[in-house]
Amino acid sequence: MPKKRSGGGLSATQQAAKFLGVSVLAGAVLAGIALPAVGALGLAAKGSVESFDELPANLKTPPLSQRTTILDAKGGTIATVYSRDRTVVDLKDISPYMQQAIVAIEDARFYQHGAVDLKGVLRALNRNAQSGGVSEGASTLTQQYVKNVFVEEAGDDATKVAQATQQTIGRKIKELKYAIQVEEELGKKKILENYLNITFFGQQAYGVEAAAQRYFSKSAKDLKLQEAALLAGIVQSPSRYDPVNDEAEATRRRNVVLQRMADLGDVSQAEADKAKETPLGLKVSKPKNGCITAVKGASFFCKYVEKVFVSDPVFGKNRETRAKIWNQGGLTITTTLDPQAQESVQASLKDHVNQTDKVAAAATLVEPGTGKILGMGQSKPYGYGKNETELNYSVDSAYGGSNFGFPTGSTFKPFVAAAALEEGRPPTQEYSSPYEMPYPSPVQKCDSTPWTNQNNEKLENESESERGPYRLKKAMELSVNTYFVQMIADIGLCPVVNITDKLQVRQGNGDKLPETPAIALGSIGLSPLTMASAYAAFASRGMYCTPIAIESISQKVGGEQKSLEVPKSTCSRAMSEQTADTISSLLQGVVDSGTGKEAGLTDRQSAGKTGTTDERRNAWFVGYTPNLSGAVWVGSATQKVKMRNIYIGGQYHDLVYGGRVPGPIWRDAMTGALDGKPVEQFNPVHIPDDKPDRGDGDGDDDGNGNQNGGNDGDNGDDNLIGGLVGGGNTGGTDGGTTPTPTFTLPEGWWQGQTNGNGNGGRD
Repeated sequence: MPKKRSGGGLSATQQAAKFLGVSVLAGAVLAGIALPAVGALGLAAKGSVESFDELPANLKTPPLSQRTTILDAKGGTIATVYSRDRTVVDLKDISPYMQQAIVAIEDARFYQHGAVDLKGVLRALNRNAQSGGVSEGASTLTQQYVKNVFVEEAGDDATKVAQATQQTIGRKIKELKYAIQVEEELGKKKILENYLNITFFGQQAYGVEAAAQRYFSKSAKDLKLQEAALLAGIVQSPSRYDPVNDEAEATRRRNVVLQRMADLGDVSQAEADKAKETPLGLKVSKPKNGCITAVKGASFFCKYVEKVFVSDPVFGKNRETRAKIWNQGGLTITTTLDPQAQESVQASLKDHVNQTDKVAAAATLVEPGTGKILGMGQSKPYGYGKNETELNYSVDSAYGGSNFGFPTGSTFKPFVAAAALEEGRPPTQEYSSPYEMPYPSPVQKCDSTPWTNQNNEKLENESESERGPYRLKKAMELSVNTYFVQMIADIGLCPVVNITDKLQVRQGNGDKLPETPAIALGSIGLSPLTMASAYAAFASRGMYCTPIAIESISQKVGGEQKSLEVPKSTCSRAMSEQTADTISSLLQGVVDSGTGKEAGLTDRQSAGKTGTTDERRNAWFVGYTPNLSGAVWVGSATQKVKMRNIYIGGQYHDLVYGGRVPGPIWRDAMTGALDGKPVEQFNPVHIPDDKPDRGDGDGDDDGNGNQNGGNDGDNGDDNLIGGLVGGGNTGGTDGGTTPTPTFTLPEGWWQGQTNGNGNGGRD
């Protein structure tokens, strides 16, 4: 008697011999393919044997695609994402009823035959010949498993999936050869385990564990008899026997499985009859796939994590490799997101800006000294409907943000001041700062060609009362335009570019900043994440750390967990401690007595800067404490909405500026995020008081909208990605309660698109 293996079935040699013995029939009945002409059988068999011998010896079995779980810094689940909703489990964690049911209905002689069921082939040949079609198939459970491997390997490629499932003799021959190999190498129990983990059960559920959770909200190990029979019955046709959409048909199929189990002696007839009378008992759990399901408004952060994964070379040599790993899944990603900070960000946004408002708001919190992103949210949720958006307003275009970022207004001026301090200018530096002046010319650039004011362009301060001379402290508090342009003329453009390079301040599209004196006025489009990370360098006494979102990643492969390398924050000195501490002292004045008074924190030291751009299309507040930095932007992604005479969050605003709307959002977000955290102090730098005030208003900064704006009815992005930067004639100052600056910027310095009015934002 032939010797059998411990796993059951015949040896590979014996199975191959059996295969050759029945190959004359193969062309007609290989697992359900019927040819009505008997004369074609021999020809098909001849070709089948040749193809069989030419096939590679080993079946490639790719790791099964599984769920990826994204966690916050405390271990809480943010979201699960997957291309296949699957959780691989061991056979011992699958109900015995389920194991019996799938064998009974799909391959009752599974434990008696090898890779090929000779009796099944002969039976199918006879019945198919009688019916003239395919009334019965002969695929063994092992063959079905092999076919599913082909489908899994095809992934989401429709062409490859079609090839993996096509009803051709060539494909069935390939399936048979690999089935023989699988039987030899794995044995029956492992084949059954693999089959139950790989097969599709409908309703986006792959594998029995996902199916048990989907239909019954329980684990596969806890399935009862009638539940196991239902799931086993679905496999043959997940759409036809879908219990969610056709309960009657699913019930009928379940009862067929139950009767088959009774006929085979897996259960008694009485048990089967009782189970047949039992209602389906569905407790459906809807699929929760993707970042759109993220908790605490963290959908945009979740998508940012995905973008980082597929973009960073640490995860693979090219984008295709990284995307394949992501789609394979089975990852557990622990992120930097602090649930307290994230909840505070979303609560503040919700309190101050409505989802249906004409404008949107975005906020990002970063930890100084580590680069960890602790919070990221926006007022228009992630989605595809009205007043929803896929654009992440907090990040650059490469990571799902707008094309160019958003003009920052006077929040750029601290970079100019830091460059001047690094060049040796004192914190008491004084410039004449007239109300109006032409742009200085020439101004030295990094190369040998200076910038020149060829068109005699002029700029103005916010109001005529703002006339110098001013020292740096008061100029920063009031955001005096002419002061900071004179400062750039004094030190040159290169020191400013050098320090912004060290702070990795790049336009939203990734380009370097242009070399022009008007850079001081903040009309370049930047992202909130860029600004929060750059200001964090002031908080950490001059050390800039690249932003990071991922702490660690483990991946489940073959039942084992392995750790993956993740991107690390790179910290480097961007400026001296003295310079950073001086900027902090200057910006404390902004929130204490300048334009940012409405943003100042009451329970700890804070520093920050307001910013508003041309015609009030954008308003910003960027600020920090020693242990947290944050940036808030308010505006329309299309740059069409001019924030005058507008309702935001149910509150009417005749004029919107950085201290009035973004400032309070920042204050409340930071307050909640820092609740219970250590109260830390800045390193004080004494800066002598300025001369008596000239232009002592306490309004916002550089808003220069003097046209009645209202709304274009967009939902914050109007299905346009970006359309930014133009419309960013940033200027004015932070003085005056109703700022109406009228300065202009040099012709031709604009970067990116216009603001939709055809004149490069010069309206």
